[in-house]
Amino acid sequence: MTKLALKIDVDTHRGTREGVPRLVEILKRHGAGATFLFSLGPDHTGRAITRAFRPGFMKKVSRTSVLEHYGLKTLLYGTLLPGPDIGLTCADVLRSVRDDGFETGVHTWDHVKWQDGVAKADADWTATQMKLAMDRFEEIFDEPARVHGAAGWQMNIHALRLTQQLGFHYCSDSRGHSPFIPVVRAEISACPQLPTTLPTLDELLGRDGIDTTNVANHVLNLTMEPPAAEQGGHVYTLHAELEGGKLSGIFEELLAGWKSQGYELVAMRDLYQTLDMNRLPRNELAMGEVPGRSGTLAVQGREFLS
Repeated sequence: MTKLALKIDVDTHRGTREGVPRLVEILKRHGAGATFLFSLGPDHTGRAITRAFRPGFMKKVSRTSVLEHYGLKTLLYGTLLPGPDIGLTCADVLRSVRDDGFETGVHTWDHVKWQDGVAKADADWTATQMKLAMDRFEEIFDEPARVHGAAGWQMNIHALRLTQQLGFHYCSDSRGHSPFIPVVRAEISACPQLPTTLPTLDELLGRDGIDTTNVANHVLNLTMEPPAAEQGGHVYTLHAELEGGKLSGIFEELLAGWKSQGYELVAMRDLYQTLDMNRLPRNELAMGEVPGRSGTLAVQGREFLS
């Protein structure tokens, strides 16, 4: 049975408090596994307003109704309102996810700070941000995190090195088509990447005639034919603020549809455990564009022949 791994990015305080418990209930009802990646420091969502000057960002905002999904209070955190510390105020929610049998890992410390700053950051800045997240995770769970999924699929070479040095078993920091060993500037990282292989709902809604009535069918059409065996399986990224909120009905449609298509819905660790590390291809971790998302992000690039 082909595996389809569910990767849940939790970006905000509201997404943690409201979206995560709702997603846990949905997943348990459908008998699905998943990996929850948590933002562990302050919620500074309001500071993302600086992205208004990024090409394509305002178009994305108008398509996906950010105010409706995130709420006015969240959009003021870090500007007119102080940003709540997610890890401190929501530790009970985070531990309950683990206690319900789901995989947990690190998304970031400060989501906006990482997403908007890591591309041009130096080694010290990058190490500080990753260590803050790792320390908080261990404080909450009494064990180190073993999976990392970068906020906004934003990475730099220093972060790539740290995924190896900090002891992550694998990461999902990129977009692509199959698991791979990442290479940047001819430097190989031993920490494999399990890239997101499918488009996200916020990338699809409002484009090419896709709306809430047909977006689930669109995604299911993409998974109708399972990936080739050497590709491992799919990784679908969802967001606690969207699929754990007003788009929860669409998520349930997807879960039912994938089960009908014969997929086993799992956490990313279950997909990782099927991989033969000695046979994974080496691919460039490049920066590129993804339809429906503004700016550039980490993508699976050209393969290097061994």
